[in-house]
Amino acid sequence: MKQGFSLVELMLVVAVAGLLLGIALPRLSDAVDRIEVESQANHLVAAHQRARIMAVNRGQVLVLTVDSANLIIRPRGQASPLWAEDGPAAARVALEGPARQFTFSPVGLTLGFSNATLRLSRGSASRTIVISRLGRVRIAR
Repeated sequence: MKQGFSLVELMLVVAVAGLLLGIALPRLSDAVDRIEVESQANHLVAAHQRARIMAVNRGQVLVLTVDSANLIIRPRGQASPLWAEDGPAAARVALEGPARQFTFSPVGLTLGFSNATLRLSRGSASRTIVISRLGRVRIAR
């Protein structure tokens, strides 16, 4: 009796594996997109909370700048950042619209706008971040 596999058996296994991979790969890609968008939405919410807390702790007006490339917290009227991190573009997540600035008073309230909406997307996945003037932040699907 001969040991091993014949060429036909190996080709059959490769064909079945290819079919299974072809079915599973698009779903895996969608799942990765959803995870990255959710992660970046949470990252933006955390930056908003960080800026608010820093403004209260320091007792000064701070500005959070949000654009696709960077998240930056700096004192109002100054160029040097107190805190900076990569924006959503580093994870290949698109932030729709122009750069936004959120100004936080020393009591933690935002100044200069009523409500803001930020939309993140990658592939078929998207999240909308809604920020109220009082500082409440929620992530909508």
